[in-house]
Amino acid sequence: MSLSAVAAPIACAVLTLSDTRTPDTDTSGQTLCQLLLVGGYEVRDYLIQPDEAHLLEGTLLEWCARADIQAVLITGGTGVSPRDITPDVLARHFDKPLPGFGELFRMLSWEQVGSKALSSRAVAGVVRKTLVFALPGSTRAVTLAMEKLILPELSHLVRLIQGEGHR
Repeated sequence: MSLSAVAAPIACAVLTLSDTRTPDTDTSGQTLCQLLLVGGYEVRDYLIQPDEAHLLEGTLLEWCARADIQAVLITGGTGVSPRDITPDVLARHFDKPLPGFGELFRMLSWEQVGSKALSSRAVAGVVRKTLVFALPGSTRAVTLAMEKLILPELSHLVRLIQGEGHR
């Protein structure tokens, strides 16, 4: 069975957190959308908004309440600067954190950027039966996470969360 055939019904939403990016300069968000589409997934929503906790929380809860979105992918706000709030906001809403994602992402990042991987706070978890990934704002990091971790497991994880996996 091909990845496209398995993944076609899964719909995603992409959120870029940035105080400076626009639709023309959001290469990370565009990369997320493109890789999802090439993988056979649907992109139901795409938004760029500032790194503000209340905006992130509002969008997250809105998208996770929608029956037509099974996964939310966020890029930006996962570092250690004062404006980086993504993991902190998500932690308040995770019903089930997936710590293995961040651990594996940092391990793979080590191979690309060395000790700079230490500053990544990439996270994943489940919010209201919706799979949520938070990735760094770097296009290179987004590509790494998507190709090595997210795309190979997205369909499987969504099926498990929806109760269609191991019985």
